[in-house]
Amino acid sequence: MPIDTRRLTGPEGTISPYSLAKNDPNTSVVEGSERADGRKPDKVRPLFLRAGLITQARGSAYIEQNETKVICAVYGPREVVRKEDFSMKGQLTCEFKFATFSCRLRRKHQQDSEEKDFSVQLLEALEPAVCLHKFPKSQVNVYVTVLQNAGSALAASITCAALALADAGIEMYDLVTGCSARVRGDTILLDPTESEEYKPEQTAEKNNGSVTVGLMPSLNQVSAITSKGEIDFQLATKAIKDCVETCQRLYPVLQQALETALKQRLKDADTG
Repeated sequence: MPIDTRRLTGPEGTISPYSLAKNDPNTSVVEGSERADGRKPDKVRPLFLRAGLITQARGSAYIEQNETKVICAVYGPREVVRKEDFSMKGQLTCEFKFATFSCRLRRKHQQDSEEKDFSVQLLEALEPAVCLHKFPKSQVNVYVTVLQNAGSALAASITCAALALADAGIEMYDLVTGCSARVRGDTILLDPTESEEYKPEQTAEKNNGSVTVGLMPSLNQVSAITSKGEIDFQLATKAIKDCVETCQRLYPVLQQALETALKQRLKDADTG
């Protein structure tokens, strides 16, 4: 039988790269009041934001929250493609997608039901903040790609997409910041990791769920709230309040990232 000498044979045995991780992915809270990553329940992960990364797009942004990495590109305003979608009021479209390599289990190239649901939630969070009447007969397209999912991907996407819209010069009433909280019993975990997120197939007891909030900080208005699971009203109210306070603290970070991107553009224009 002929042998293909050009093909490199792989190793006989393999191990998952996640087996080398410092923290056990199945552990969400350790003994005491600390979580698996060392944070307290009311602490969020370190945040990194940058705008204007994708030169081909009208506006773009990138966000990192430890191992959660999201990138967003904004195109438009441009002409409405389909005549049935024509409207005197501007349109905003959002597409949320996990990269095939972003999760522990490989994702498909086409959007699945979860990604379509996240796209709708992302649109509901961003639409109240955009001045749609400023670009009639046109549409603005927002494309969000999760490069690595380590929890709270939707909240990170809301923040990233709002920064990308502002970077694109789209007129907005305010920026939008996102924050998630996991409720389990009497404990509220802000900015949950992938192992801490609510999974209905694994947890069925009461007071177990998650909340995601989109906030326009300078207007102090909530643009969107989504929840999963079964949560007591008072506990849900407290979780939402904690998310709103966290969104307020994130607002200066977005402003600084936008200011840095604007200064860099002015500097490039002067040198060019």
